[in-house]
Amino acid sequence: MKQAIIIGGGISGLATAWLLREKARGAGVELSITLLEKEQRLGGKIWSIKEEGYLCEWGPNGFLDNKPQTLDLCRDLGADGQLLRSNDNARKRFIFSGGVLNRLPENGPAFLKSTLISWPGKMRLAMEPFIPQYRGEEDETLAAFGRRRLGEEALNKLIAPMVSGIFAGDPETMSLKSCFPRIAELEAEYGGLIKAMIRLAKKKKADIAAGKAVASAAGPGGILTSFRGGIQTLTDILAQELGMTVVRSGEGAVRVDRGESVPWRVVTDRGEYPADAVILATPAYASADFLEGVDAGISTVLRQIPYATMTVACFGYERERIDYDLSGFGYLIPKQEKLSTLGTLWDSSIFENRAPEGKVLLRSMLGGACFPQYINLSDAEVEKRVRDDLERTMGITAPPSFIRIFRHEKAIPQYTVGHGKRLQALSAMLASHPGLVLTGNSYRGIGLNDCVASAHGAAAETLALLR
Repeated sequence: MKQAIIIGGGISGLATAWLLREKARGAGVELSITLLEKEQRLGGKIWSIKEEGYLCEWGPNGFLDNKPQTLDLCRDLGADGQLLRSNDNARKRFIFSGGVLNRLPENGPAFLKSTLISWPGKMRLAMEPFIPQYRGEEDETLAAFGRRRLGEEALNKLIAPMVSGIFAGDPETMSLKSCFPRIAELEAEYGGLIKAMIRLAKKKKADIAAGKAVASAAGPGGILTSFRGGIQTLTDILAQELGMTVVRSGEGAVRVDRGESVPWRVVTDRGEYPADAVILATPAYASADFLEGVDAGISTVLRQIPYATMTVACFGYERERIDYDLSGFGYLIPKQEKLSTLGTLWDSSIFENRAPEGKVLLRSMLGGACFPQYINLSDAEVEKRVRDDLERTMGITAPPSFIRIFRHEKAIPQYTVGHGKRLQALSAMLASHPGLVLTGNSYRGIGLNDCVASAHGAAAETLALLR
């Protein structure tokens, strides 16, 4: 019987283990799978903390339903009946600029009426179809792309807040092709973003007229989806389905070595495991440490993938103490506003069951690639800065009745310029080590959907090798 070892018990490792087992069974392959997780708790950065009637997400709060693989995974696990879609009001998103929360316009007329972008800025945006297509060979930063195609104001008020909200990143260093490959493809294929929107809208209209199936208008990125009990429900079900015969929690990997009678050997703080395949579902920096003795070149490249810090502050309030309409998703804050927080999500407005009756839950983020020093702030300083920002953005002066603060020293991998070349280098070096597989959000997407997609790829690659 073949043996596969998976290192890492977050969503990537758990999904890879389950998918690999199911694929092996479907192919009639006898396979023993062992998943190693150094912590007693499984789930990695997915952790739904329930206290005093509040449900605080330590990490991500859901996934978008515009890609099928996570929904398919939930269905195959029998968990689709527990899914919870975000409220329709969550479509309303805001940017704090000029002292007020400006709703992000969802169409042309709303954009023209919006005061978020000045009229000179709108005129610059209107010039986008006439901007020459990028012909350079170098990896372009998000900031360079934004300035070139949309102008400085749109970069500062639209692109940069979006980058901080998704990646906690700095657009001056992030790679367009690695962070938003579809946008790069649209420019390359159609010559510009507005041209692409017009062409795609015409194609959609023609497809509808021809009777072809067209995806429903679920917003630009689909509908945010979770579970009534929090997103941890997904990792809990995966861990339960795998069981103790597969999962070894509280056992940390130390290193990966070449084997003798089998290709690989995984050394842990309790012993060692022979393996025909080793799948590393750990952050890039951790995988680098494990593989130092196998291939120092792989470790060197993995350590070139930086991570941004993040501090998350969950504040609970009596609803009557907040004199502000919380019908929406929340807001992001441009760096130029010189506030401490990157933005605030109105969690209890996004999903039901996130706060007790008559109360609300707000979740604010601090730090990111632009403000890494904030990870060292004391709880008292974090509370003060968040309260100051909430007063300035939403007029909240009441003290919160519930506070929980979470810190992530290495929260989100940063796809900086050159990320694509790093992935190519990793692929070339891994070709010399059959049975060694990397998966997770360090490579081709940071979201939960991306982790599940990567898990599918890792499982298929491993099974193909072992067959």
